[in-house]
Amino acid sequence: MLHSEGMSKRTYVTYILILGLMTTIGPFSIDMYLPGFDDIARSLHTDPAKVALTLSSYFIGLAIGQLVYGPLLDRYGRKKPLYAGLGLYLLATAICMQARDINTLIVLRFIQALGSCGAQVAAMAMVRDLFGAKESAKVFSLLLLVVGASPMVAPTVGGYVVVAFGWRTVFLILGIIGVVVTLLTIFFLPESYPADRSFSLKPGPIIRNFISVLRIRQFLVSTLIEAFAFAGLFAYVSGSPMLFMNFFRVDKRTYGWIFAFLSVAFIVLSQFNGRLLRRYTSFQIIRVALAGQVAVAVIFLAGAMAGWYGLGATIALLFVFLTFLGFTYPNAAALALAPFDKNAGTASSLLGTLQMGVGALASVAVSAFSNGTAVPMIAIIAVTSVLAVLILIMGASPRGESN
Repeated sequence: MLHSEGMSKRTYVTYILILGLMTTIGPFSIDMYLPGFDDIARSLHTDPAKVALTLSSYFIGLAIGQLVYGPLLDRYGRKKPLYAGLGLYLLATAICMQARDINTLIVLRFIQALGSCGAQVAAMAMVRDLFGAKESAKVFSLLLLVVGASPMVAPTVGGYVVVAFGWRTVFLILGIIGVVVTLLTIFFLPESYPADRSFSLKPGPIIRNFISVLRIRQFLVSTLIEAFAFAGLFAYVSGSPMLFMNFFRVDKRTYGWIFAFLSVAFIVLSQFNGRLLRRYTSFQIIRVALAGQVAVAVIFLAGAMAGWYGLGATIALLFVFLTFLGFTYPNAAALALAPFDKNAGTASSLLGTLQMGVGALASVAVSAFSNGTAVPMIAIIAVTSVLAVLILIMGASPRGESN
């Protein structure tokens, strides 16, 4: 197993960039086609709320797939399961281009997610392998900076692509991105964890291993905090096309620029996390960030129900909410994975499964309660944020607060 001690600066940066690119497959697959919701609805003879279920099915696929990849990453090392996932992703993406009805596209997006989550789980585990527990929070923040290019670039580019070439071309571009990432991982990223043949893939031992991870209090509390706090992001992503393009009537290109601007809050400002970690623990940062999330969400919901907010105020409040969320994610992820060494793959898969599972429920709820206003999306953001704070209060300070 490799570690960051003695690693050259060039190697350090190279690994972070490649790991960041691995994790961008998911965000690009989520964000790039968002400006095409109306076009997909017209092309497949349905409505935008039904198209939003293609996003929900993707989140469900991510949640389920990660339970599979965790044990595989611990049994066969990191790279073989990673290649299998990337291959499945490329196949499903190619078929998505040919979808002729919305139900087929919903299923294909689920399969596409099963493939892409292999890269996501592997990247999380490899951060723990390559950089160790103490450095991982800083590396997760750096990964957010790399990953941040996707929500800032993907919907903006997607808007122009949809207008110029149609929504199917988006999946062609996603396929090209998948090929590039595959080649980079093959030639420039080392195997960070040797295959462990003693790790059983039988259902009984796998379940027991999952249970042993869940019994670690620091992991469970930190993961649940992250899952419910992060669900607000899923609600926002699922609801934003309908909110901005249908309710506020902005065009596809403008929507892409709005989405890119709001991504700055979550990504760029989260880079201050590294500086804050010099003076405060991850747990202390989480407490303040969650308090900010809840305050903004409650104010946002009350004003939306009263009809106070126009486009500018809505963007401003989302910006502040996502700013706080950008501090919650890297610290909660680092605290959750800190206790693990041998079975970091299983731990990272459970982390991702709970995160994506709760996020998928939030996404489905946005579609189910859609009424043409901003209220359903904001209500789900508020509820999930409050639940995250309640978990924080009931769970108290996880062990490893010093991280």
